[in-house]
Amino acid sequence: MTIKEIKELLQDPSLNADTIKMLRQDERKGVKKLLASYDNKLAKLKKKQHEFDLRFSYERKFWQNNQLVAGVDEVGRGPLAGPVVTAAVILPEDFNLIDVNDSKKLSPQKRAELYPKIMDQAISVAIGIADNEVIDKINIYEADRLAMKQAVSKLKVKPDGLLVDAMEIDLPLPQIKLIKGDTKSNSIGAASIVAKVYRDNLMNKYAEKYPQYDFVHNAGYGTPKHIAALKKYGPTPIHRKTFAPVSDFFN
Repeated sequence: MTIKEIKELLQDPSLNADTIKMLRQDERKGVKKLLASYDNKLAKLKKKQHEFDLRFSYERKFWQNNQLVAGVDEVGRGPLAGPVVTAAVILPEDFNLIDVNDSKKLSPQKRAELYPKIMDQAISVAIGIADNEVIDKINIYEADRLAMKQAVSKLKVKPDGLLVDAMEIDLPLPQIKLIKGDTKSNSIGAASIVAKVYRDNLMNKYAEKYPQYDFVHNAGYGTPKHIAALKKYGPTPIHRKTFAPVSDFFN
C-alpha cells in the first residue's frame, strides 16, 4: 500500500486489530509517523469517551430505577440587555453525542452543530424565558428560577427528577443541585447548549432591530462597543434597568 492509501485507511478510528498489526510491521518512516498520529487520536477519543461516560453518573442514579431525569441550565445572567433563557432536557440512556459539554467550552460553530442533534436525540426539550422586565421586577436570581420552572413545566414528557446547575427550582420533584453542573452532567451540558444557542439566535434578531449595540457579537454583555452605544443612544426597551451602567439612565 502507498503512504497515501494508508493515510486514508487510518481515517477510520474503528479499524480492526489485524489491520493495525499488519501496518505496524511496515518499516517506512511515513507509516510509523501516521500510526503514531493514529494512536494519539485514538487515545484522545478514548479519554473523551471515558469523561463523557463519567458525566452520566448522576443520570444513572435515576435510570437504574427506570426513572427519567431532566438536566436544567440557564444562560444570560450577566448581560445588560435581553432575557435570561433556560432549557430543560431529558436525555435517553443511549445518548451518544460525546462532544456535549459545558457550552462555554465549545465554539459557536460546535454549539450550532450539536443543537439540532441534541433536539433529535433528546426525549424531550423545553425552553423557559424571563425577559428584562421580569428581571428588573423580581431580580435576576428569582427570574432565573422562574424561567427554570417554566422550562421544566413545559416538558412534554414529565421527568421523575431534576439535575440543576447550582439552583433549586420551586417544583415538587427530587432535585440534585450541582455546582458547575454543566461540566458534571451531560443532561445539564445539553441544556446549556440548547439555552445558549436559543438565546444567541434571539439576540441576533434583536441586533437587526437595534444594530448600534452590536448584539450579534456581544449577546447583550457589556463590551466596550456596547457601552459606547449605550452612552451615545441610551438604553433600548430590552435593556435591564436595574443593571449598572444601564441603571444610571434612570436615576
